Amino acid sequence: AIHSLGHEAISLTGAQIGIITDSTHTKARIRSIATERLRRALDAGKIVIAAGFQGIDEAFNITTLGRGGSDTTAVALAAVLGADSCEIYTDVDGIYTTDPRIVPEARRARRISYDEMLELASAGAGVMHNRSIEFAKKFSVPVHVRSSFSDSPGTMITSQPEALQMPVSGAAMVKNQARITVLGVPDRPGAALTISAKIAAKNIAMDMIVQNVGAQGHADISFTVSRDDLPAALKAIEKATTELEVEGYSYDDEVSQISV
Repeated sequence: AIHSLGHEAISLTGAQIGIITDSTHTKARIRSIATERLRRALDAGKIVIAAGFQGIDEAFNITTLGRGGSDTTAVALAAVLGADSCEIYTDVDGIYTTDPRIVPEARRARRISYDEMLELASAGAGVMHNRSIEFAKKFSVPVHVRSSFSDSPGTMITSQPEALQMPVSGAAMVKNQARITVLGVPDRPGAALTISAKIAAKNIAMDMIVQNVGAQGHADISFTVSRDDLPAALKAIEKATTELEVEGYSYDDEVSQISV
């Protein structure tokens, strides 16, 4: 299609571009990007179509970046190339104060800050993934979220919020969560670290971590994980409970989070 318009295009995989990641299965993180081949193509006047969501590790194995990997690839490429901005075209016309499918009165923001977007993305807003916003903030890349189906101006994600005097910028919800509570954890330094280290070893993200006030040398620790990660998280908890000699654990796999 691009050739028919009189332009020359070239497609490159993540490996061909030089996107180097770690070896984490299905959730790899970008470590570096070699831009030489990409810059040669751009300098030759070619339109480069880059395959998102993928890269290679140091052993040349193909890796995938996980949820939001295509957005992360786009922002990372914009950062290493020194682009003026990164435009993300999606099925919505910008960032809304909350999900308009649930709350029809939701308002589209003209501009939102990196920190606000990070909070919303981490809390469940599905338009942008938090890893892509982390890249944008670290390298000061303005991100323009626009619709693929209209000429709406969309939303700019920059260092500045839409209005400094607004105490609340949005609300988000995460469905399909699970809560795990470890009962009777010894109230001593390093006990909580043992639990979190076992979970981290499974590459599982913990959220909403709460520890109650200790009593008689023990405390309960609760946290949430994605429902899909619950089976692996429970296996990790079983190992931790054996090491720490806790009273036991419980879980609830019908949990949602609402964040303001």
